[in-house]
Amino acid sequence: MSSLNLSPKDIYNEKLLSNVHPKDWVNPEPEPIYNLVVLGAGTAGLISAIITASLGGKVALVEKDLMGGDCLNVGCVPSKSIIKSARVAHIIKNAEKYGFENHTFSSLDFEKIMERMRKIRADISHNDSVKRYSELGVNVFLGKGHFVGDNSIEVDGKILKFKKAVIATGARAVAPNIPGLKESGYLTNENIFNLQKLPGHLLVIGGGPIGCELAQSFKRFGAKVTIVQHSRILPREDIEAASIIEDVLKNDGVEILTNSKVAEVKLLENGKKLVTVQTVDGSSSKNIEIDEILAAAGRAPNVEGLNLDMVNVDYDLREGVKVNDYLQTTNKNIYAAGDCCMKWKFTHAADAAAQIVIQNALFKGRKRLSSLVMPWCTYTDPEVAHVGMYKEEAVSQGIEVEHFKFDMNENDRAQADGETIGFVKVMVKKGTDKILGATIVAAHAGEMINEFTIAIVNNIGLGKLANVIHPYPTQSEAIKRVSGLYNKSRLTPRVAKILKWWFKFQRR
Repeated sequence: MSSLNLSPKDIYNEKLLSNVHPKDWVNPEPEPIYNLVVLGAGTAGLISAIITASLGGKVALVEKDLMGGDCLNVGCVPSKSIIKSARVAHIIKNAEKYGFENHTFSSLDFEKIMERMRKIRADISHNDSVKRYSELGVNVFLGKGHFVGDNSIEVDGKILKFKKAVIATGARAVAPNIPGLKESGYLTNENIFNLQKLPGHLLVIGGGPIGCELAQSFKRFGAKVTIVQHSRILPREDIEAASIIEDVLKNDGVEILTNSKVAEVKLLENGKKLVTVQTVDGSSSKNIEIDEILAAAGRAPNVEGLNLDMVNVDYDLREGVKVNDYLQTTNKNIYAAGDCCMKWKFTHAADAAAQIVIQNALFKGRKRLSSLVMPWCTYTDPEVAHVGMYKEEAVSQGIEVEHFKFDMNENDRAQADGETIGFVKVMVKKGTDKILGATIVAAHAGEMINEFTIAIVNNIGLGKLANVIHPYPTQSEAIKRVSGLYNKSRLTPRVAKILKWWFKFQRR
């Protein structure tokens, strides 16, 4: 991510830059010593800084590029903005299902879609702006920071002395090592939102969440889209959920080549790219002529150039900064949070980690990262959301489990909305109603999963959720129904026999 790569130079991107990296910004004179110095102004850095300042601490925040990090600039905000447009485009194309005549969707509308995205991003950017954080008591330093001593960081010629420091430098997209890819050019999440013209044919390397979300969106905008995935798509998700998403993408018209890899890329004289795709076992291959490539197959932590060796902070170029369960690095005065050190590379995970860091670094707390219950969501249509364990994890720990599942095509609101694809699946410890994990595939799964997160965090059993009144008709009512399936399973033959006797007795 670089402000130099932000395009086009319109009023919205100018507004964004004026908020998150104002060119006329003058770094303040440093305090004699800070309670906390934070390297990186993505989510983890911003939260660490704002909490410290709100509690009355002296805090410096260092950012070499754009405040707000990936989430605001090249991640959650722009991607969810165009995903919404893609859902609208899909409804327009299928208007007949809702009682209207079908309408056509022009690929020329893509420019307006991207302009809408830039406006939303610019309007939100005030929340992460240099001005706002400075007014809230954070000393913001724009420039490249690096350690110059056990308790000091240099940025733009100024020395920031600290009692504690937090490394929150995030991660970046990396492209796979494919012959000809670099020379031919490719997109990542860091520059795909600069596009103003819809590619005729987009090839996506990687069938993970980013790849699937953007593949579906660009297909619904009118592009031809091909996904090349080494295994199955969404390989970390429930296999039944991933299978549904694969079917949906195929029905949208996305070509999906699983168990395949890109072997070579050649740039053609007409500006297009010739991609050779092979099966993983090498048994077959084919050439595809495409317009653009999106590399969505991995991320690398930003740990270079920080002088971590000087301050005895262990790190790995693939895994990032090494931390213990308290998010403390191998230097007791330096902590880390967010994508640069954690397997969960989500904005909400970075937020939660930053709060742990503040408790542990500034107040000698003992809050553990492993204590978090972390939900996540892939924002395809339908969405896939999960919290807790998968079956494989429970089995590996010797835990016997039971599953309860309710299909969304039995939910009245889903039928009214024309959003019946999906399910609510809950895994409990066998013989109890203790929720171990839940997976939801539904139009609004990212909203619905919160109910299970609350239940797991507060040790609320699945049986008790059946007693929670859900408004009718809502799609979240499916949660009450799946809870009812659990209670129904408790109806043993003995209980059924007693009830039968009771009703017979009442009829006398």
